[in-house]
Amino acid sequence: MSEDFENPIDKDKTTDSPNSLEYGHHLGSAIVKPEDEGKLKGRAVSAMEHQTDMQLDQIYQQMQLLADQAKKLNDRKLISTFIYQAEMRFEPLINHIYHLYQKEDKAFLLSLIAPNQWGRSKRSFEFIATVRLLADHTWEIQEKNVEVDLENLF
Repeated sequence: MSEDFENPIDKDKTTDSPNSLEYGHHLGSAIVKPEDEGKLKGRAVSAMEHQTDMQLDQIYQQMQLLADQAKKLNDRKLISTFIYQAEMRFEPLINHIYHLYQKEDKAFLLSLIAPNQWGRSKRSFEFIATVRLLADHTWEIQEKNVEVDLENLF
């Protein structure tokens, strides 16, 4: 067989390196479809926005938690200031519950009597808060009158 083999397929339709083709070169090749670049970028942008929105929401929640903690600490400071300016006819004991009121003359009163215990002799005091004396002589707020603006009580 010394005859030269002549390929019946046109030379322009064959290659010596089929692995470099942009398309499948035989029936069993993987399907190669051109991708829509806009679609790829659109999905990537959508995923990026979703991810950053989740992170921003998480940071917002952390900021809200810190703001709530700062508000509670400020309320505790204000109420403690009111208590130490208040009229007390007893010595407060650690871990005991007391009730802070503001009298008609705007002076404060620390009392052993809860708002629901005044009975018929109901005084015209405005309930400010129920507090508990801690071991470090700071006051923990147990209940606060939400209708009272602590910032404007001075």
